[in-house]
Amino acid sequence: MPCPGAAGGRLVSAVDAVVPRPVAVLRLLAGRGAFRAGTQVAAAAPATVWDGSTFGHFAAALGLCGWLLLVADAPEKAALKTLARVSRIGPAVSRLAMAMAAAPVAVLLAVLVPVAVTAPLSVATLYLAAGAWSACTGLLMAVSGLHRVRGRPVLDTMAFGASGGVVLAVTAATLWIGWPPQTHLLLVLAGTVAVTCAALAALPRDWLPLLGTGAAPGRRLLRPLARATWLLGVADLCDALCFAAVYLVLGVSGRSGQSGVLYLALLPAVAVCQLAIYLLRVAQPATSRRLRGPGGRAGRARAARLLGRVERAGAAVAVACAVLLGWALPDGHATSPGVMGGLVLVVLALFLTVMYAAYLVENTNNDVLAVTSAGAFAGLVATGSLAAVVVPWAGVAGGVVTLALGVPVKAHVMRRMLISRNSE
Repeated sequence: MPCPGAAGGRLVSAVDAVVPRPVAVLRLLAGRGAFRAGTQVAAAAPATVWDGSTFGHFAAALGLCGWLLLVADAPEKAALKTLARVSRIGPAVSRLAMAMAAAPVAVLLAVLVPVAVTAPLSVATLYLAAGAWSACTGLLMAVSGLHRVRGRPVLDTMAFGASGGVVLAVTAATLWIGWPPQTHLLLVLAGTVAVTCAALAALPRDWLPLLGTGAAPGRRLLRPLARATWLLGVADLCDALCFAAVYLVLGVSGRSGQSGVLYLALLPAVAVCQLAIYLLRVAQPATSRRLRGPGGRAGRARAARLLGRVERAGAAVAVACAVLLGWALPDGHATSPGVMGGLVLVVLALFLTVMYAAYLVENTNNDVLAVTSAGAFAGLVATGSLAAVVVPWAGVAGGVVTLALGVPVKAHVMRRMLISRNSE
C-alpha cells in the first residue's frame, strides 16, 4: 500500500506534467469514445423493439434523471482545481471528493433495491434505475479524474471502455430478447456498478473514504472544498435541469410521446458536449495553475468577451426562432430533420461558447464561483419559464427553442456580474 507521501509525490508530478501528451489524450478519447458509442446505441436502438409509448417513457426517464450524473461528478471539478494547487493534502482532498461523489449513488441504490425486488416493472423502478445509473456514471467520472491526476490515465481508458462494453452487450441482449426498459436499465446499472467498484479499488487506500490512514481533513479543508463543489456543481446542475424542465413540460402538457423525438434529436449534441467537457477536464489542472493569481484577470477578460458575443447573438436567435416556428408549425414541419437539426446546432454553438467562458471563470479563483452558478440559475429560470409557455404550443420544437433562448440569458447575467466584480 502506498504511503501518503508517495501518493502526494505522484500527484505533484502528474500535475506538473501540465497537459497529457497527444498519444495519452488519444487513448483517453478512445475509452470515452467507446463509452459514448455504447450509450448512443443504447439510447436509440431500443426504439426498434419497443413501441412509441414505451420508448417515450424510457427517454423521459433518462432525460429527467440526467442531472444526477452531474451531482455525483461535481466533486471531480472541485478536486481537479484544488489538487492543481496543493501538494501534501492530496489524499485528504481525494477522500472528501470520493465521499461526496459516492453519497448520491449510495442513497439511490438503497432506495432502488427494495423497489426493484417488490415491483420490478413499475414506473418507480424505471426512474430509480435511470437515476442510479446516471449517478453511478458520474461517480466513475470522478474516480477516473483522480486516476488521471495520479498519472495513470490508462485506468480512465479501461474503465470507460469496459463501461461502454457493458452498455453495448446489454443493449444487444435487449434487442435479441426484448427485455423491457426496467430490465435493460437494471442490467446496465449492475455492470456500471461493477466497473466503478473496480476503479475505486485501484485508487490508493489513503485516497478512499473510510479506508484512508492519513490525517482527517478537518474543517479548514472541508469547508472550502464543499463550497467549491457546491458552486461548481450548481452551475452544471442548472444546465442539466434546463433539459429536464423541457421533458417535464412535455409530459405535463400531454406531449410525453414527443420525449423520444427530443431525446434522439439531442443525442449528437450531447455527445459533442460530453467530449468537450472531457477535454476541458483533462486540461483543467494545467488551466487552474495558469489562471491563478495575475493570470486570472486575463482569463476573466476573455470569458467576458465570449459572453458578450453570445448576448449579441441572443436577439438574432430569438427573431430567427420565432420566424422558423411561425413557418414550420402550421405546415407540420416543426419536427422535420432539417428544422430540428438547425435548432439543435444553434443550441450547441451557444452552449459550447458559454461553457468555455464559464470554464475560464471557474479556474481563476474561488471568489468568482458565484458568477457561474448565478448565471446558470438565471438560465434555468428563463428556460423553465419559456418552456411553460412555448412547449404546450409548439411541442418538441418549442422545447429546443427554449433551450436556445435560455443560454443568452445565462451569458448576460454572467457578463454583468464579471463587469461588476472587475469594477470593484
